[in-house]
Amino acid sequence: MRAVIQRVSEASVTIEGQVKSAIGNGLLVLLGVTADDNDDDIEWLVKKIAALRIFDDDEGVMNRSVMDVDGEIMVVSQFTLMASTKKGNRPSYIHAAPHSIAIPCYERFCEKMRSATGKDVATGEFGANMKVRLLNDGPVTIIIDTKNKE
Repeated sequence: MRAVIQRVSEASVTIEGQVKSAIGNGLLVLLGVTADDNDDDIEWLVKKIAALRIFDDDEGVMNRSVMDVDGEIMVVSQFTLMASTKKGNRPSYIHAAPHSIAIPCYERFCEKMRSATGKDVATGEFGANMKVRLLNDGPVTIIIDTKNKE
């Protein structure tokens, strides 16, 4: 499981011209799932993201989590995060989980994030052509892969 976490001032997902969800200050999490990801990966990644101290404290030091700043969270599925570019110029998505695995994993991730933070989680729509807008604050962008836990 791979996540690109962006600290944002605002973010939104639009599908077919209609805004599906939007957040203000908080985190936009782009989430990629592999076929071998499991509940341990979900638990670990949710805890890591919820506690990630990438918001400024009173001294301007990144020392606060999304929960500390009462920020919002948006999670958008993005299978292209699992792209392999080792050969040629066309990315291979062989490592991305099929829908039958990815959708339940994504939904469990969102539910665990709701439980861990006590906050509603804005989402995109799995498999839809989404237009994601964001205003990256900083910019701050962190990449976390559950295959690199140790």
